[in-house]
Amino acid sequence: KLPGIELNLEEQSVDVEATVCLHEGSLELIACAEGTKEHESILALAARPMHIHTAMLLMGAKPGTPAMKKALDGEGIRWVPVDPSGDQVWISLVFADAKGKQVERAINKFIAPVKTGAEGGDLSGTESKEFPGSFIFAGSHLVQDGPGPKKYVCEHSGNVISISTFGDEFLCLPGIHGHNNNGLVWQVNPKGLPGIGKKLILRLRLKSKS
Repeated sequence: KLPGIELNLEEQSVDVEATVCLHEGSLELIACAEGTKEHESILALAARPMHIHTAMLLMGAKPGTPAMKKALDGEGIRWVPVDPSGDQVWISLVFADAKGKQVERAINKFIAPVKTGAEGGDLSGTESKEFPGSFIFAGSHLVQDGPGPKKYVCEHSGNVISISTFGDEFLCLPGIHGHNNNGLVWQVNPKGLPGIGKKLILRLRLKSKS
């Protein structure tokens, strides 16, 4: 049994209990580990990311690797970025709407481009573009940190489902994305999103490979 997680065979999904933690501001993450980065993430998760990883494996998803740097030569003087890899996963939210009816909404409905300046110009040229609906199952990293079992890195960093690239994400966007202030190009769209502190279900569904 994985606390806070359900293998939903009817929906062919992994359902994770989540809490809404942000309605306004720029985003680095979709979901963070509870007690870490709630100020830049839509959702906080009490469930352990390592357990969510296990549930995804049980549903047939195959992890890859987060973004990294690769040496161009044996001496490690020149390095090139390497994009993340892994199976694609659809992300949606399941919650009760204003009439009490259970609804499922794609995560990109709650994300909009950041706009800045007097004329409301967009920071990155993403104006009118829609946020992606699927993420990559990068799978974070297991590392040895002293005696005892290895640590699953994103449990400690909080980078569970990430928009920005940190290199230890559980789920991430394709490509590499900056996380300095000028690199944050997406923000919360609170329209239709349950209020801060409300519980809902984060649904992860393996994207068909056919």
